[in-house]
Amino acid sequence: MVKESEIKKAFGNTLREFRKERKLSQEGLAENVGLHRTYISDIERGDRNISLINIIRICEELNIPASAFFSRMENGEKYYEGKSKLSQ
Repeated sequence: MVKESEIKKAFGNTLREFRKERKLSQEGLAENVGLHRTYISDIERGDRNISLINIIRICEELNIPASAFFSRMENGEKYYEGKSKLSQ
């Protein structure tokens, strides 16, 4: 079974990648989606279990479908020791 902390870290790393690709600061992203900067920081560190509503809001602001976000997250992170994809 996938560890909760690994999922949150993978999500946070993916968020950071997309945010930086779009040259957005944590503060700028937070303001645009109605969240606090420290909340974005907590998500990126893997310290928050983000809600589905906030995932959709963030993806809309980043101009990327949630499915594409999760595809990158799944393909770019190691979730299990010795395995490279969440679906395995």
